[in-house]
Amino acid sequence: MSRSPRRRSPAPRKGDLREKAILETAERLLGEKGYEALTVGDVAAGAGITRGALYFYFGSKQEIVTALVARTVAELWEKSRTAQEADDPREAVDTAMRRTVGLWLEHGLVIRTAVDLAAAVPEIGRLWDRTAELFVAAIARVLERAGVEPGDGPRQAGGMAPPLCWMIERSFYRASLVSAAELERASDACAYLWLRAAGLA
Repeated sequence: MSRSPRRRSPAPRKGDLREKAILETAERLLGEKGYEALTVGDVAAGAGITRGALYFYFGSKQEIVTALVARTVAELWEKSRTAQEADDPREAVDTAMRRTVGLWLEHGLVIRTAVDLAAAVPEIGRLWDRTAELFVAAIARVLERAGVEPGDGPRQAGGMAPPLCWMIERSFYRASLVSAAELERASDACAYLWLRAAGLA
């Protein structure tokens, strides 16, 4: 019996690889220069292409950084979705915090840039607002699973979730400026407070 030929995964297109190189270069240069000092020419040179070639993909520095933020928050959205699927609320909190720490360790600079530019760049603001909405919903579901009453009151899941979300964002932002160890400590503290709100600690 002859075997059917094995299907190969489609190779990434040249344009996709070039766009990936642009975004990875932009993320690296954000760490070296900061957003204000970063230029389109810097990114083009770092990615090994001309400015004209870069403009085929992105029209400005702002567009590059917005795409970089979009790529990163897509990972955050996926982590918030998968974390809340755990049946055990303690496991859900642990999974959410562990995965969020991992993303901050890998892309903390991009996340801080998103927070810093959210008020000034409408598209980034919309992306970050959507991220917050998804995390608030995930936190509320975990609280409800732990037995907290649904609703928007101060002692109800929907009312407790937004402050918990913004506490986590601000705590991670500040801790990520210090060290990985400080980020872990902030995560442990936020997890404990989340569990306390759920009546599990």
